Amino acid sequence: MLLLVLLLFCTRSLPVRSSSDQFVYNGFTGANLAVDDSSFVTSDGLLVLTNGTNRLKGHATYPSLLHFRNKSPNSSIHVLSSFSTTFVFAILSEYTDLSGYGIALFIAAAKNFSTTLSYEYMGLFNIESNGNASNHIFAVELDTIRNVNMGDIDSNHVGIDINGLKSVKAASAGYYDDKGNGVFRNLTMISGEVMQVWVDYDAKRAELNVTLAPAQVPKPKKPLLSHQVDLSTVITEWAYVGFSSSLGDMSSRHCILGWSFALNGSATPLSYTKLPKLPKARPSSHMVLSVVLPLAIVMFILTVVGAVFFLVRRRIKYAELQESWEDEFRPHRFSYKVLFHATNGFSDDKLLGAGGFGRVYKGTLPAHKLEIAVKKVSHDSRQGIKEFIAEITSIGRLEHKNLVRLLGYCRRKHELLLVYEYLSNGSLDKHLHNHEMDRTLVWDTRFHIIKGVSLGLSYLHDNCEKVVIHRDIKASNVLLDAEMNGRLGDFGLARLYDHGTDPLTTHVVGTIGYLAPELARTSKSTPLTDVFSFGMFLLEVACGRRPVLLDDTQDSHVCWLVDWVLEHWGKGDLIGSMDKRLGGNYDIDQASLVLKVGLLCSRPSPCSRPVMRQVVQYLEGSMPLPDMSPTSPNFGTLALLQSDGFEAYDMPFSVSSKTSCILESDCLSGGR
Repeated sequence: MLLLVLLLFCTRSLPVRSSSDQFVYNGFTGANLAVDDSSFVTSDGLLVLTNGTNRLKGHATYPSLLHFRNKSPNSSIHVLSSFSTTFVFAILSEYTDLSGYGIALFIAAAKNFSTTLSYEYMGLFNIESNGNASNHIFAVELDTIRNVNMGDIDSNHVGIDINGLKSVKAASAGYYDDKGNGVFRNLTMISGEVMQVWVDYDAKRAELNVTLAPAQVPKPKKPLLSHQVDLSTVITEWAYVGFSSSLGDMSSRHCILGWSFALNGSATPLSYTKLPKLPKARPSSHMVLSVVLPLAIVMFILTVVGAVFFLVRRRIKYAELQESWEDEFRPHRFSYKVLFHATNGFSDDKLLGAGGFGRVYKGTLPAHKLEIAVKKVSHDSRQGIKEFIAEITSIGRLEHKNLVRLLGYCRRKHELLLVYEYLSNGSLDKHLHNHEMDRTLVWDTRFHIIKGVSLGLSYLHDNCEKVVIHRDIKASNVLLDAEMNGRLGDFGLARLYDHGTDPLTTHVVGTIGYLAPELARTSKSTPLTDVFSFGMFLLEVACGRRPVLLDDTQDSHVCWLVDWVLEHWGKGDLIGSMDKRLGGNYDIDQASLVLKVGLLCSRPSPCSRPVMRQVVQYLEGSMPLPDMSPTSPNFGTLALLQSDGFEAYDMPFSVSSKTSCILESDCLSGGR
């Protein structure tokens, strides 16, 4: 008797095996399906895999194991059966161009997916299991997010997956229209339109075909994907079939309207008239309270438990420095983890450049596919950092076509990370001074860049809510977008103050060669000190030379670019100071204008310099230049700067064509 009880118990604990080799669901009302997590069937018979709640997964599985192997007629070996399936789906996204991770049809040895991630890997895998041959999972993915780590081709593709989400073959969503002579027509899977998928595997030929088309369009003759693959090592003798889906940070509902499956034959066609209708609006408040809220509570508890384990494990790797006063700046703060993954762990292959204030890395924010530049700066003191963050976030709200947008910041240990938008053509400095570049920057482009930077700087001085002094204008801080527009960037040293007030005295910061002489006496940055730096920038762009160089013919004597241009002008040959690499291919009047405006802006006396509004008018030709002569007392040479107190900065360092020397980053060491 005891043996009989044990036998009955063991029999009941075994997985149910189906004697049927096919099934069809024209809607899922009363369907015998196993659903978990966020999946459910509506009263109308619609199978919803994800209910719109962020970072949830969902599965719907045919409850019985199917026998995927037949006995070979000529031997006792069981060989893999052919199979055919078709289903109708729709993805309802909250946004027109962003969605969750998509849908996957799977055949798997087990139906327990409790260890998979709830917001990535389509709910089929986790970080450790992805790609393991022991998974025995075959899947066809309808992927609506491009994951670079998985080698995705785009954010709207169909892929064939074996034991992991790195597709062995993939194609952009679409179909070959038989009525249009086989022309390929694109489909957008997150459009909310109803579509149908066919998956057919011929075991004898080891050929897999995947076809996609709008609903009620007959199955196209040419499949979207055709791939030779032996699935006998992947699909086990008894296996489950079903659907899986997961959501990231974008709200979407992944819906299945009908499903048909068959072994050793063609799947029964679905009846479109019997399929449920898609909801016309978002879920009602009753559904939110009765369905979403209980699921959210359960998932919240599970997430908290998982988060404790996750945070303890990753705490050191992603540790940040954050204080209560930063709450008001939260919209402008990035998490270190996001920036770490965006830059591939700040790897050397993402390094864009390095300078006196830190290293700059290229990255991509995966949620929005936005390319960014992340600058890592050291900060060893808490003194002044609050004011600095306040000013950084204020600058981040500025909008101008000739300014590089500052997106936000992050603090970690002894590092401050500034996040900028990435511009594809890099810095102007690279184009001016890298003689290994294929082509010299032509004059028309240089003049266009000069005018753009002047407009951006004029905006900072005159058109913002507060006056913004950049304090580090130079060619390496001018970045070029895809259309070669000049955009002033790197606001790490910028200062703000109210219009009509006097800026506070601070420590001298900036780059040698661009510093106004009065800074040595007053240590006070003003819009006119920016004007001086802009003047040196103009001469640098026009002449193709750095503002300060070592003259190897005179015992490494420091040679100032402004003196060199004045010397040419005094000899009646101002144009002779132009960049020789241009080969004379420039408008002489424009070139003369830029050189004279550069000299005008770099006058030693601040009261004799124009303001940026006037500089813009000079460059646009709407205001004539004042009478100027190279012998005017207003054009003092920079060699006289030593008498103004800069000799302390001339001697202790060497300056070369490849090095710009930074005086002091007071904003990060407490001197703001």
